[in-house]
Amino acid sequence: MTTQSGFSVSEMIFTHRAPVRFHHCDPAGIIFYPKYFELANEAVEAWTEARLGLPFAELIGARGWGLPTVALECEFAAPTRHGEALDYTIAVDRVGRSSLSLATAARAEGVTRMAMRSTLVLTDRAAGRPLPFPDDLRARLEAEAALAKEETR
Repeated sequence: MTTQSGFSVSEMIFTHRAPVRFHHCDPAGIIFYPKYFELANEAVEAWTEARLGLPFAELIGARGWGLPTVALECEFAAPTRHGEALDYTIAVDRVGRSSLSLATAARAEGVTRMAMRSTLVLTDRAAGRPLPFPDDLRARLEAEAALAKEETR
């Protein structure tokens, strides 16, 4: 499928595959719910590098920034079992002065297992305060938000 902007859906939706390992699961053999958040954070790290051109090691190390999650709303739709693979998708909902809202979903075998909305804030780690997005990063975030809006048309 191609959108009005000429992007294919596969180019628009960032997807990060995460296999469900034994250490992710509880004694019932299903993923223990906090592990969804750890895997979602892995997906965010992969997204910042792949789509924003900013590896977390550079963001946190060289630049001295942070990108903590400050708000989170989540629904668990179906269990995920050891041995399955979760495809995490990330879409930018909103870009603010120093914050962004993400819509993240985890799917296995085409079935949504978990969906969440989160707010992340760019911070100056040394000062412990929010930091406005630099123009180049803002432009990349706004492009991601535009792609997400295009995909939902």
